[in-house]
Amino acid sequence: MAVPYPQTREFQAFRTNIEYARKMVVAGQSLAAFQSPVFDIGDFYRAAWVQAVSAIDHWFHEELFRRVAELAAQDSPDMPYQLRQFELPLVKIEEVQRGTTTLADAVLEGVKAKWGNASLQNPRKISEALKLATEENIWAKAAAQLNEWNHGRTSMTEQTLKKQYISITERRNKIAHYSDLIDGSLKQRRPISDADVTDAIDWVERIALAIAKVLG
Repeated sequence: MAVPYPQTREFQAFRTNIEYARKMVVAGQSLAAFQSPVFDIGDFYRAAWVQAVSAIDHWFHEELFRRVAELAAQDSPDMPYQLRQFELPLVKIEEVQRGTTTLADAVLEGVKAKWGNASLQNPRKISEALKLATEENIWAKAAAQLNEWNHGRTSMTEQTLKKQYISITERRNKIAHYSDLIDGSLKQRRPISDADVTDAIDWVERIALAIAKVLG
């Protein structure tokens, strides 16, 4: 899928982080011939999986903050409804009135306070956060964009795209929070291959690229 990448600083950082995940896969492949009881090659692939999800989570945050800052600075009546309705603490309103901070800075600070530490690994949460930056249905539009890029050879829908993304983040959570152990086992972990994680990384990149296109 030869699609131009956004040239924003935020998306460039995303690509750097995704490339780091791919390098972990390559490292695992390089060491596969030297299987050792000391380490598990699969751990390279698990680390790459976690890195890929972290990369898109980080991008969602940075993209949100950049767009909110730009929209708030414009102070336009055409800004998204959720951003126009965003509540600020009275102390921040007073700072704006005194001229010690700008409205745009106050709004951005408020958005960061609400979303800065929130995990953006669930489609519902991602939609909720990005409503501050767009009124588009990002998952439906991203699914349609992927179908367009694939020249109609795929028939992704909002729900199938969300399901695909959830399957990737759920495996990430099993790796990060449960050592990827099979349910009920304290020793045996789920199998993982370089093909598995490469497919997950490719999907993460496709989804980010499609959503970036929807955001414009």
